[in-house]
Amino acid sequence: MAHLAAHMIVHRDLAARNILLTERHVCKVSHFSLARHVDEEDIYESVSRRPLPLRWMSPESLSDGVFTSQSDVWSYGVLLWELVTLGASPYPDMTGKMVTELVTKGTQLQVPRSCPDDLSALMRSCWVMAAHQRPTFQAVVDMLGDINGDGRAATCD
Repeated sequence: MAHLAAHMIVHRDLAARNILLTERHVCKVSHFSLARHVDEEDIYESVSRRPLPLRWMSPESLSDGVFTSQSDVWSYGVLLWELVTLGASPYPDMTGKMVTELVTKGTQLQVPRSCPDDLSALMRSCWVMAAHQRPTFQAVVDMLGDINGDGRAATCD
C-alpha cells in the first residue's frame, strides 16, 4: 500500500478478502476495480452510485464520497482487525446505514482483548477521525517494523 500511495493510487476496497498470499507467504494486494489514480491533491471524489464496501470505509468517504490514501489507511486498520479476529465481519448484524451512522459519529470497532498493545495502537491510529492525523502508509510500514522488532515490516510468514 505504501507503493500505491507513493504512485498516487487510491485502492478504495482494501480488505482481507482482497489480499492474496503467494507460495512464499508474501501478501499481495488485489482487486483493483475500485482503484483510482488521484490528482495532485491526492483526492478522488466518487460521483457514481455503484456499491461500495461501507464496513471498511472512513468517515470522510462515507459522509462526503472523498477517497484518499488516508481513507485507505482507515481501511487498512479494519483489515488488521479482520486478521486479529480471524476473519470476523466488521460490524456484524448491522445494516449499512447503521454502520455509516456509527462511523461518521466516531465509533470504532472493538479491538479484541487478545490483540497485542502495539498492534492495537496501530489499528487505533488508523481510525483517527481526522484523516490528516492518521499515519501515512510509509509510517505504517515503519510501525510494523518496530512491532516485528527488527526494523522491517512483518511478512505473512
